[in-house]
Amino acid sequence: MTINNDLIRLLNEEAEHFNRPEFVAADPIQFPRRFSRLQDIEIAGLLSATIAWGNRKMICSNCEKMLSLMDYQPYNYVMDEGYEDLGERFNIHRTFFSTDFAYMLRGLRLIYKKYASLDDFCNKSNVPQEALSPWHFAEHLGRAFAEANDELTNSRCLPVNLQSTALKRINMLLRWLVRDDGIVDLGVWRSLKPSQLFIPLDVHVINTATALGLLSRKQADRKAAVSLTDTLRPLRPEDPAVYDFALFGIGIMTKK
Repeated sequence: MTINNDLIRLLNEEAEHFNRPEFVAADPIQFPRRFSRLQDIEIAGLLSATIAWGNRKMICSNCEKMLSLMDYQPYNYVMDEGYEDLGERFNIHRTFFSTDFAYMLRGLRLIYKKYASLDDFCNKSNVPQEALSPWHFAEHLGRAFAEANDELTNSRCLPVNLQSTALKRINMLLRWLVRDDGIVDLGVWRSLKPSQLFIPLDVHVINTATALGLLSRKQADRKAAVSLTDTLRPLRPEDPAVYDFALFGIGIMTKK
């Protein structure tokens, strides 16, 4: 697909406008950015991305709730199995409950007992060698989480339909961890390159992309995420996920 020059200009302008430090304050990325230890960043990032759907103010409030539960020491809390003392099931964010929170942390503890970090886990699982690396990362993550939870899967924590899911939350997490321009995203991982990232695709992004003529597929699934990223990739082959900022910004303008 050929993108006309006016649209290229708009995409680049909006990407630059929203990929700024000011973006952080109202976005869930603020939570992993609070930490300096890689494992703390990874845990806070994964949990924040996992509940990143719905109202952004509510998302941020509930990310704060999760960090508070961990006494703002995510890695120590995971390794000390603090989640086993949560008591009666309670709500954290919409359909995500304390039992889901504990499910994820059990899986993370299993991984951290074997690997130095999720970055190390990703690398040693040969994820970087795969064309659709985010989906392979999610597959390995899902296996580890199930192993730590009596082989049970949990779709509230990770998608189980990897052949069809757009994998929005994992793609968002990987954008945070891998993009390394030093502005909004953290760029703390070394296993993957920014060129291997995909646009985090949800209903708002797909509506914006179809309205701009960047995407004909109307279903927010894996084919759409791959197609949209492949369409945008020629504009910045080394960093296609930067256009997540552009689509976010154009989507806001469209709502006004």
